[in-house]
Amino acid sequence: MKILFTLIFTLLSFSTYAAPKSELWPYWNTSNESNTVQVNHQAWQALLDTYLVVDGENTLFKYSSVTLEDKQKLNAYLTNLSKLNPREFSRAEQYAYWVNLYNAITVQLILDAYPVKSITKLGGFFSFGPWGDEVISINGKALTLNDIEHRILRPIWNDPRTHYAVNCASLGCPNLQPNAFTVDNTEQQLESAAFTFINSDKGVLVDNGKIQLSSIYEWFAEDFGNRQQLTEHLAHYRPDLVTLSGKFHYEYNWDLNDKK
Repeated sequence: MKILFTLIFTLLSFSTYAAPKSELWPYWNTSNESNTVQVNHQAWQALLDTYLVVDGENTLFKYSSVTLEDKQKLNAYLTNLSKLNPREFSRAEQYAYWVNLYNAITVQLILDAYPVKSITKLGGFFSFGPWGDEVISINGKALTLNDIEHRILRPIWNDPRTHYAVNCASLGCPNLQPNAFTVDNTEQQLESAAFTFINSDKGVLVDNGKIQLSSIYEWFAEDFGNRQQLTEHLAHYRPDLVTLSGKFHYEYNWDLNDKK
């Protein structure tokens, strides 16, 4: 009976996690390009400066070291973001807003549950992670992390580099960037994040003719295109991959990006 329950739970978990498709939530697909106001992300930047550290090919977060005061500052930052109407900002400002919001909420979720070995342990009993849980309300709309990534960021901007920008607090994920996203640095951060990930073993590992890619390229294949388009994308940041051939294998490490 225990074995059957474990099997059912595992199947439900992986079914629940199946990568959502990019499906636009039309309400958010509007902007005010004449608005030059920039959202203040200094509180988020201060947390990154204090608790994010480089360890090999990973950037890790010192969750266990976060003080009560800084937890309160993170909560206040997210409260301030929730009071803004992103539809009133320019597209470029919106992108930075949504990416920072997503990443800050993810850190908040880990801190609220810490100590925890993996983000996949969060969420409801039959959930594989917290991505389907309502985590914030913007303009009176309750949002999940899935909403932010798959119903706003992906369909509005149609930029596969978004997968290198949003962070899921896992070692297999593209690194949490050391700088808060802003209008001025978004392009540079996206390019840097893509380059770093694709040139890391967790992004692309070629060993004795075997090709191991991050599961991101399998889960979100629709964003990266067919095999040739994916290869061109990878080779743009890592030229030695231009002749990539053979069967692709996919791996992902869900262990927490934790620096003890």
